[in-house]
Amino acid sequence: MGDKAQTHPGAAGRAVAADHPASVRNVVLVGHSGSGKTTLVEALALTAGAVNRAGRVEDGGTVSDYDEIEHRQQRSVQLSLAPVEWDGFKVNVLDTPGYADFVGELRAGLRAADAALFVVSASDGVDGSTRMVWEECQAVGMPRAIVITHLEAARADFEEMTRVCAEAFGADDPDAVLPLYLPLRGPEGPDGHAPVTGLIGLLSQKLFDYASGERKESEPGEDQLPDIEEARNRLIEGIIAESEDETLMDRYLGGEQIDVKTLIDDLERAVARGTFFPVLAAAPAADGGRQGLGTVELLELITGGFPTPFEHPLPGVTTIDGKARELKACDTGGPLVAEVVKTASDPYVGRISLVRVFSGTLRPDETVHVSGHGLADRGHEDHDVDERIGALSMPFGKQQRPVTHAVAGDLVCVAKLGRAETGDTLSGKDDPLLMEPWQMPDPLLPLAIQAHSKADEDKLSQGLSRLVAEDPTMRLEQNQDTHQVVLWCLGEAHADVALERLRSRYGVQVDVVPHRVSLRETFATKAAGRGRHVKQSGGHGQYAICEIEVEPLPGGSGIEFVDKVVGGAVPRQFIPSVEKGVRAQAAKGVVAGYPLVDVRITLLDGKAHSVDSSDAAFQTAGALALREAATQTRIHLLEPVAEVTVLVADDYVGAVMSDLSSRRGRVLGTEQVGSGRTLVRAEVPEFEIGRYAIDLRSLSHGTARFDRAYARHEPMPPQVAERVREQAGEPS
Repeated sequence: MGDKAQTHPGAAGRAVAADHPASVRNVVLVGHSGSGKTTLVEALALTAGAVNRAGRVEDGGTVSDYDEIEHRQQRSVQLSLAPVEWDGFKVNVLDTPGYADFVGELRAGLRAADAALFVVSASDGVDGSTRMVWEECQAVGMPRAIVITHLEAARADFEEMTRVCAEAFGADDPDAVLPLYLPLRGPEGPDGHAPVTGLIGLLSQKLFDYASGERKESEPGEDQLPDIEEARNRLIEGIIAESEDETLMDRYLGGEQIDVKTLIDDLERAVARGTFFPVLAAAPAADGGRQGLGTVELLELITGGFPTPFEHPLPGVTTIDGKARELKACDTGGPLVAEVVKTASDPYVGRISLVRVFSGTLRPDETVHVSGHGLADRGHEDHDVDERIGALSMPFGKQQRPVTHAVAGDLVCVAKLGRAETGDTLSGKDDPLLMEPWQMPDPLLPLAIQAHSKADEDKLSQGLSRLVAEDPTMRLEQNQDTHQVVLWCLGEAHADVALERLRSRYGVQVDVVPHRVSLRETFATKAAGRGRHVKQSGGHGQYAICEIEVEPLPGGSGIEFVDKVVGGAVPRQFIPSVEKGVRAQAAKGVVAGYPLVDVRITLLDGKAHSVDSSDAAFQTAGALALREAATQTRIHLLEPVAEVTVLVADDYVGAVMSDLSSRRGRVLGTEQVGSGRTLVRAEVPEFEIGRYAIDLRSLSHGTARFDRAYARHEPMPPQVAERVREQAGEPS
């Protein structure tokens, strides 16, 4: 790294294929929105010769194939792949959205990659969500490196930002987060800012000049070397501390000059193991130039220091019936096991699935088994079907370049898998297997929608099913209590994108309506009611009278029906009819139209007619009796209460607890979770947390996340119940 010869890039527009896992590197770019990830992808593609000029391929498509939403909103909302070739290696660069609403795309990128490159803006620093992703990568031992961008910004300070990264990412060992190069600045301009024009390699002690837009290697002047001596010594000590050669540190401290090749080899092994995290710098190429600052060094790090797919632990694999299956990691001749990490719809090609092959070799025109399990609660029904693989291709801007196969460890696009959804497993049709799914965030922001017109209503179901097939972080709910169609999203931007895709991709226009919470009704005190249904209008009449008593029960009791009729006042064959009538009326509600729960209904007396009494008559009488009883007492509205757990940085615990209390919540307790994190447990009415996903993100500056689960229904405070009734246009 830093003293390797410059490599020969692939030709622009050529599909990049791999014949062996050892020649593949899969790296995902992580960073907050605006950190410069997509610009870096374009710079890497330009340096590798995959494109002819920044942001363009030879046929006019963009490197990152953004849809209409992204063009208009100027932000990345989906995972994109840019395969490039460098020094005989195929490098799959996965660009992820930086906005928190699209963390599902980020997690898909982490699943598909073998290493992560954290992109940090020199002008913005490290945000809380980026730290959380670092901790996730640390928990699974994923190799990581850091690249600092936006060095052209005024007051950008590479050394200071390196220190910030060491504090943010090197809590366990700050000496494991160290720069490999130091930026070299040119003369100050009229604004007093000195632009970065090159890099000095700390190990090779060579100067790499990018001022012309092409990397030029030279020996630095004597006046430049003293400035790097302290940083160089610290880097060498950091590398030696990670070396498997236990004698190296003693030799170095004894004054021995350690060979640079030995240091580089140890550095690459430490990076691949995920115990050392180098810091690099990057910037776009100068006008007309092909190589952006630091891009060659980054490609050298990726190909030399990041692990091969052989070193990526295989996720858990089972048979369809759940029996564990042991497979050799990245075996090109083994059973086929691949996973759909992204699903997209193309107006001309149809559905395109981005697939990571973990075992075996994927070829076009073969029949595979598609398995999807465990996401039924999000609108993804479990499915096991056989499908024929369509064409295989590599994305290149807006084009798909055909390839003949995809070996284990590689990424490839598969066309026309009509049933495959994001997260599904592809395996041999004669040996169907299922991969353990990756962790997906729970969507907690409800978006209630309805078709804009009759024509939209006819297309809505199909459009929604396609939408959730692409995005497993979205949950589709057909609420049986409120009769609403609800899309559960991760945030407002996520919801906006869902609505836009429904309109632009699937031609469905929908209206957003207020989300209704599933309320209940119950009796405040005991009450009696009499139902009289007597009609005679010629011919066969209707006659049924029943008297009931209704009393409240503890929460969660449901509806209890008791028969205490004596003397046959209500014939035995009609008692089930009364019960059916009162239960039907309870389901409809007795005052505000919400289901009645937690009451005991006792049938005490009644009257029947030998000719005119019937099942239907006693059902009607039972319903009338329940409605009359409701007029004799106060009816309480019951609201659902959720168990809420908030994981938040210690700095924001007080603000979170105060906010929960303001939402009529009851804080049950807190507990320390790891370093600098606290778990807050509370019970909060669901009425108060409809937008909590948005509010919590703002309150905690993106450092908190929460989960919720239904606990029970509780009586709503009278003033709140009155407000709800007024909003619904009901009498209070």
